[in-house]
Amino acid sequence: MTASGLSRATSALLLTTCLGASQLVACGGDDGVPERSSEIATESAARRLSNVELDNTLRDLLGDDTKAASRTLVSDQYSPYDNDVALQAPSEALITSLEIMAGDVADRLTADDERMQSILGCTPTGADDTACLRTFVESWVPIALRRPLEDGEADLYLGLQSFATEANPYVDNGFSTAVNLIVRAVLQQPEFLYRIESGTKTNDKGVLALDDWQVASRLSYLLWGTMPDQALREDAAAGRLTTATTRYEVAERMMTDERAKLQMRRFHAMWLGHRILPQPAELVNAFSMETGALIDRVIFDEPQSYYNMLTMPETYLDNDLADHYGLPRPEGGEGWVTYEGPPRAGILSHGSVLASFAKFADTSPTQRGILIRTRLMCDKIDPPPPTLNVDSPPGNAEATCKYDRYAQHREVTSCAACHSEMDPIGFGLENFDMQGRYREHDDGLPECIIDGQGSVPGVGEFSGPKELAETLIESGRLEACIMKNFYQFTIGREIDEVEQPVVDELLEQFRAEGRDMRALMLSFISSDRFALRREFQGTEQVAP
Repeated sequence: MTASGLSRATSALLLTTCLGASQLVACGGDDGVPERSSEIATESAARRLSNVELDNTLRDLLGDDTKAASRTLVSDQYSPYDNDVALQAPSEALITSLEIMAGDVADRLTADDERMQSILGCTPTGADDTACLRTFVESWVPIALRRPLEDGEADLYLGLQSFATEANPYVDNGFSTAVNLIVRAVLQQPEFLYRIESGTKTNDKGVLALDDWQVASRLSYLLWGTMPDQALREDAAAGRLTTATTRYEVAERMMTDERAKLQMRRFHAMWLGHRILPQPAELVNAFSMETGALIDRVIFDEPQSYYNMLTMPETYLDNDLADHYGLPRPEGGEGWVTYEGPPRAGILSHGSVLASFAKFADTSPTQRGILIRTRLMCDKIDPPPPTLNVDSPPGNAEATCKYDRYAQHREVTSCAACHSEMDPIGFGLENFDMQGRYREHDDGLPECIIDGQGSVPGVGEFSGPKELAETLIESGRLEACIMKNFYQFTIGREIDEVEQPVVDELLEQFRAEGRDMRALMLSFISSDRFALRREFQGTEQVAP
């Protein structure tokens, strides 16, 4: 089977499908729909699945756990999230790599008889078994496209069987050939690659009500980062997902799934910048275990105030990580250990976060200050002047101690204007190296004593992660930034001015729920807003 022949077949099918069956625009309205304010609906555009979402979807759809998207496609851009529609402009490189990925996935599927049989739903009697192929198309393609097929849509795919039954210089004969071509076609279908939300017009201009299938996708990709499972598809087919009470119950069920925990770990890793760390793999895995256990405990296992994410007086360690930090070993070799000695508390004490935003093979007070300012206070930090070489260590290279090398940031007026907002925060964390270990002096320089004193300008002074967390909480700015980041991740782009009241409303709900993130997510999912969309006013993203 050659790539050229498959490309010709799939290209023809895609053109027909995109122009014919796909619902890419809003449907007509129904009479009698209650009027809804546009203020409660979120502006919506087509969002391409991120590479991680594609990997997860291919795993759940085809049993393909090879991370084909991450291996093959152009890397996603982060802002800090990988689902930002503003960064998803299609390119020739993307289109080409999507075709390669689809072929790779389809070839490995049809070379694996057991895995192919698991998705067919029937046993073919030969290359010309049209009944079995129809069974496959009518059962599997709707799962892949996350919606029921329209009348006659299955026939578009069934036409590919001719390549399996007729003499053809490009492909081999056989039932698996037709399956291969159909899988390739679907994996390049815009409605597979994109979350396209149309909706039905309401009596309020510009506000559209999503159908159950579109709500199912919103649920699954928010809570799991993957496609709807069978139970969720059954809920959609029964019309249960446009009802707030049922949506709450469904979300509760979904949160008991391990994928919900993995999704919240991903959210935090992107938000707090520790999705990729410049550390040995064994240490990174230990950091991930520690941080994941805290996220699971605060949000899922023992739902509690989200502030405890930053103030928790204990952490989850194995013996090796306890030795690394200089903390007592846990009973049984793995478990929760109470902090002792240095001023540690919560996630800001974890090696995962402390290893983030490093520079020049050491901690960077500036970069750590940027982390706190941008990710936990939602401040905007202006980029440095284009004439500044940010790839050179700061200040006087002859100075021995880091604090002295950073003197230029404090003493030169043009530098101090920006660095005075960042460096004081970072110096309050300097007692912790880029692997999260406590230290009393600069690495290898016992004469350079670290006093560990820092400040959040305009807010207060602190020393170490514990006091920093308390300072951020007391400032009143932390929870508003948490809500802004949660909502940005949910909608797949930065919020606009019209949506600030939505964030404010979420914040009030967050406070009313005792800052319980799990309860907040359930309230958000069961609100009217979750099943509505506001027509996109900006530039529509064009699917490849």
